[in-house]
Amino acid sequence: MNGGLYTQLLDLACGLFLLAAVLVLWVRELAVIVRIFALQGIALAALAVLLGAHEQRWDLIGVGIGIGLLRAGVLPYLMRRALAAITADRQRYGTAVAESRETQPLVNVAASLLTAALLTLLAYAVARPLTELNPTPATRALPVGLAVVLIGFFVLVTRRRALAQVVGFLLLDNGITATAFLATSGVPLIVELGVSFDVLLAVLVLQILTTRVREAFGTTDIDDLRELHD
Repeated sequence: MNGGLYTQLLDLACGLFLLAAVLVLWVRELAVIVRIFALQGIALAALAVLLGAHEQRWDLIGVGIGIGLLRAGVLPYLMRRALAAITADRQRYGTAVAESRETQPLVNVAASLLTAALLTLLAYAVARPLTELNPTPATRALPVGLAVVLIGFFVLVTRRRALAQVVGFLLLDNGITATAFLATSGVPLIVELGVSFDVLLAVLVLQILTTRVREAFGTTDIDDLRELHD
C-alpha cells in the first residue's frame, strides 16, 4: 500500500470514527445509537487493519478483525437484546414511558454538539506537542482518539438512560483503544484480547443490571431511580 492511499484511508477511518461519536450526541433513539456504535466499531477495526497493512504486521491485522467482530458485532447484539426486552415490556404493560428514547438528557442536543466541538478542539490542542515529536499520518490522527475519549466521558455523565450510559462507557473505551493504536502503531495481541474480554464482561454485567433494575422499578431513568432512593 503506497503512502498516499494509506494516509487517505486512515483519515477516512478516523473521520468516521469521530463522526460516529458526535452522532451519538445528536440522535435520541437508543436503537439508532446502537447502530452508530456498531459503525464506530467498524471504523476502529479498519483503523487497526490499515495500520497493520501499512507496517506489514499480520498480528495487528488479526487484532483489527477481532475488534470488528467484538465491537461491531457482539456488543451491539447484546445492546439490541436489552432494547428488545425493554420494548417488549413497554408493549406488554402499555406504559407511556419511552424507555427506548433518551428523552431528557441533562444537556440538550445543541449544547451537546457545541460541547463536542470544544472537546475536539481541546484534544487537538493537547495532542499538538505529541504530534510534533513524530509527525507521521498515525500520530497526526492522534487527536481523534483523544476527542472520542472526551466525548465518551461527556455522554457517560450527561445521559439519563442506563443503556445510553453504557454506550458512553464503550465510546470511552473505543477512544482509548484508538489512541493506543495511533500513538504506538498497535498494541500486543494479548493486551488487546485482555482488554476486550474485560469490556465484554463489563457490558454483560451492565446488561444484567439494567434488566434487573427495569424489572424492579419499571424504568432505567437514572433521575427516577435517584428519587426512589430519596
